[in-house]
Amino acid sequence: MTAEIIAYMAFEQDMKRRMEFSLVTQCAPFLKGMRTASVLNVEQVWVGGLHRLFETTDISWQILVARKERCLVLFYRKSGLERVLSVREVRQFLKGYGYEAQALSRSIARLSMRMNLYVEGKIDFPHELGIFLDYPLEDVRAFIKNGGRKSIFTGYWKVYHNPGRAHLTFLAYDKAKDSAVNEFLAGKDISEIVKAG
Repeated sequence: MTAEIIAYMAFEQDMKRRMEFSLVTQCAPFLKGMRTASVLNVEQVWVGGLHRLFETTDISWQILVARKERCLVLFYRKSGLERVLSVREVRQFLKGYGYEAQALSRSIARLSMRMNLYVEGKIDFPHELGIFLDYPLEDVRAFIKNGGRKSIFTGYWKVYHNPGRAHLTFLAYDKAKDSAVNEFLAGKDISEIVKAG
């Protein structure tokens, strides 16, 4: 994506279009079905519009934390996120952070509660969020263990294990982003971009 496109959209007067552009650029691999979830900071004034954006898609969303004029929103596909969270090793890992329930809604509620505790300064950032975002468990564990340092390289997440697989994944994510941005600039709406995924 060129700097010119980013600059153009930064000065776009239509706030709804600017918000949709942020969604497309920051969540493209998710929108295209390559990830089970994504997060985005959304202005509170646009939260109500999310229903219309996704009403004809398989995408659900949940506010994780709201501060001032912005909300951190988790976008997800229910079946995919349930599949990720049902893996035995993932369940064991999350159990260490108080995720007892296997129901998706309860897991998201727990994540939201921990995000709010972080915002209030009561706990460190809940890096288990990476599991919800489909990051490899071994990289999430290593990130926490190393305090975010000593990674092999950084792309969509900090990579500690299997750099070859991560590199190929990042390339695929970049292609998804290019595709989604081109579709958006050609006039497709979010639901059309999702369906084209």
